[in-house]
Amino acid sequence: MRRRIAVITDVHANLPALDAALAAIRADGPDAVYHTGDAIGIGPFPAEALDRLLHEPGLRPVMGNHDAWFAFGLPDPRPPGMGEGELAHQRWTHAQLDPALRPVVAAWPWVIEEEVGGMPVAFLHYALDGTGRGFADPIPASDPAALDRLFALQPARLVFYGHVHYPTPILPEVVGHARYVNPGALGCSPEPLARYALLDIDQEGSCQLAFRAVPYDPAPLFTAFREREVPEQAFIKATFFG
Repeated sequence: MRRRIAVITDVHANLPALDAALAAIRADGPDAVYHTGDAIGIGPFPAEALDRLLHEPGLRPVMGNHDAWFAFGLPDPRPPGMGEGELAHQRWTHAQLDPALRPVVAAWPWVIEEEVGGMPVAFLHYALDGTGRGFADPIPASDPAALDRLFALQPARLVFYGHVHYPTPILPEVVGHARYVNPGALGCSPEPLARYALLDIDQEGSCQLAFRAVPYDPAPLFTAFREREVPEQAFIKATFFG
């Protein structure tokens, strides 16, 4: 029996992009949808985006670093590179969310490992650090040997991840001990395209992987940045939306 799954990552509180992707995914008819972390942060719709993900039938979320900062609190001391502007942005993001959702998000797994159509597949935001509750430093994603070392603790033959926002399709085929697939950030890219991956596996274990990029109207996104007075919006627009 064929199984079909959809994988999205890094929604980053971009509601127009998320709505466009979910509409397309529903039309694709997958058996399940996986989101590999960072539902919130960066975008101006944290409450709405999180609500969409929590209420989408068949959607399975994985913990990202932005999600963990909401669920467990901002790290103290702050991570290297988190300046006052980003700190203000994170506090604004968390203030938009119902505190009752903290334990809901805290229950999200850091990694999902399961068989899809008989194939071992892993879903995680990025390679975990030694604590199992944080992430390794990002590396260039074009070197299979480096990715093998980075994801050495994952025995899966197919690894879906996010965190670094560029998609696998713009890179050479990344196949080492496993195939490493980053669909690309759904919620923050220079083009108004909501990206996701679609995987079909038949009963013999043969798989087909397709990448989708759904157009969306970014005007409501930028209007919300302005009207909601999102901290660091000038930096965010320049850095994540070109």
